[in-house]
Amino acid sequence: MNFDLDDESRMLKETVARFVKEELMPLESVVLEREATGGGFGLSAEEQAPLFEKCRELGLWGLDCPVETGGSDLPAIALVGVNEMLGSTVVPFSFPPDSPNLHMLLETANDFQKEKYLDPYARGETISAIVISEPGAGADPAGMNTRAVKDGDDWIINGRKIWITKADEADFNIVMAVTNPEKGSRGGISAFLVDKDTPGFIIARKIPMIGGASTFEVVFDDCRIPANQLLGKEGEGFGPMQGRLVIRRLQMGAWCMGMANRALDMMCEHANQRSTFGSLLADRQSIQWWIADAQIRIHSLKLMLWDAATKQDSGQDVRTEASMIKLHGTELATDVIDNAMQAFGAMGMTKELPLQLMAQSVRTMRIFEGPSEVHRWVIARNKLRTYK
Repeated sequence: MNFDLDDESRMLKETVARFVKEELMPLESVVLEREATGGGFGLSAEEQAPLFEKCRELGLWGLDCPVETGGSDLPAIALVGVNEMLGSTVVPFSFPPDSPNLHMLLETANDFQKEKYLDPYARGETISAIVISEPGAGADPAGMNTRAVKDGDDWIINGRKIWITKADEADFNIVMAVTNPEKGSRGGISAFLVDKDTPGFIIARKIPMIGGASTFEVVFDDCRIPANQLLGKEGEGFGPMQGRLVIRRLQMGAWCMGMANRALDMMCEHANQRSTFGSLLADRQSIQWWIADAQIRIHSLKLMLWDAATKQDSGQDVRTEASMIKLHGTELATDVIDNAMQAFGAMGMTKELPLQLMAQSVRTMRIFEGPSEVHRWVIARNKLRTYK
């Protein structure tokens, strides 16, 4: 299999690398200081505005959006390099719109929903959130309790959701709810579009997370929405939701590759400058082994990402590959960043370097979009099924 990027994809990666170096890296010190002093992790509207303008100027907008919405409709293989470059900085920025929700809308939205939700979202005019997890249910969809009940021409949603990113700024939410408790995830879960100002949609609390990030808990209290805001077919929300998760897991794998490469670069540069007991760290076997292991594992992650992206572009099911990438990528980045922090000694423990923020970010990734233990179970279960 030929994994060489074509000229267009290679040029795109170089453009993104230049954008990260010239536009995002100068903001790292600002982000680190803000997080260190309890000011949160996100960029302000004033900081984002020139970045968005530069994105449009460089054509880094709607990269995987359909051409008819003004996007570039790029293949998954081209996006691996894009997300790798974005993962190399702790500045929290991604090219609009958020790909996983975009792809779920592309798969399920009807003509009305395309005009009201998908098209403005693809143009970068709106923000969305995905509302899946529930207190006590975690990564188990069978434990979902939020209910949506048909009432004439409306649906009424009741329940509680948690760990929702961007709930405070989203213009609309993709909400997963049970419509047939007897069927559960096999035909009993549906997706709905809920606008931010809908009566009965309540942001209950903001939850501070490690690394200066935040998520939210939301409540649906007799939240009534029109029947035309059922996303896709009734009872068929689980499949598109899984497809959305695949997109995110591949993104996370590429982000982790970017983080691991950044940490490895920092460790190599430091090892060639820092001397202890009369010798450079670069001459210490323990450091050399950390570097060798990092290179080997990063290379394997790259091949896994290219393989999955190539299969995805050809229309194949890559759910198992996405689980392996998410698991391998997060654990790889965890180890490489930790070794880099160890190599830096006390300096590696400070909030002046990006390593600590990278470590906290990848730690949350080992939970979000399915914890590592669930992915190991899924991978093993799928393998064992082939022997039945």
